Amino acid sequence: MNKIYQIYQILYKKYGPQGWWPFINYEGTNENKQGSAQGYHPLDYSFPRDTDEVFEVCIGSILTQNTSFASVVKSLHALNSRAALRPKALKEMDPDTLKLAIRPSGYYNQKALYIREFLSFFEALDGAVPSRKELLAVRGIGEETADSILLYGYNQPEFIVDAYTKRILLELGMIDKKARYRDIKMFIQESLKKNIKDEKELLRVYQEYHALLVNHAKLFYSKKPYAKGCFLKEQFR
Repeated sequence: MNKIYQIYQILYKKYGPQGWWPFINYEGTNENKQGSAQGYHPLDYSFPRDTDEVFEVCIGSILTQNTSFASVVKSLHALNSRAALRPKALKEMDPDTLKLAIRPSGYYNQKALYIREFLSFFEALDGAVPSRKELLAVRGIGEETADSILLYGYNQPEFIVDAYTKRILLELGMIDKKARYRDIKMFIQESLKKNIKDEKELLRVYQEYHALLVNHAKLFYSKKPYAKGCFLKEQFR
């Protein structure tokens, strides 16, 4: 068993199923996670359940760029209060109203533009699942955002590498400081595929693993000195 899969098993045993991605209008909870516990659906992998929930993941993924998810939740609630978490409603929203609603997520002028660009792309899909290449061609969609949209919006097996993931693996001595996004992603995916052969199980592990890393990082990797008290570092370094 390789270290990447071992880490997943340790985190899953410690924190349990995460039920990520959280949804604004879903009443589920996850009391075992750091931060807001609302909107999660542990062990229910049927999400997103409709086009509106797919769209919510997509918009949330764009808003998450360079900010905390807690700030994104505030923006999503603001959009929801204006009944604008649906493509048609958001399309009809006044540009200044959109900027005001997403202001908590920061860079609201830029992100409003990205959302408008993505909205046109989303409508043109007409329910089809986009490819990673197609997403990356949309203005404002980078690798992390594309993988978030695919993994949680469309249930496609694309592992997300965020700043927390890189920070943890760096502290554990498993990657180089100059490692690129794609290199880290391929390292994790190839490691997990050695232990998980079932495609559905692999998808669930990708979804849980990212959420578990975020939860763990909020406890041990949010403030310097990083990894203070981290049980993973004690075991793997």
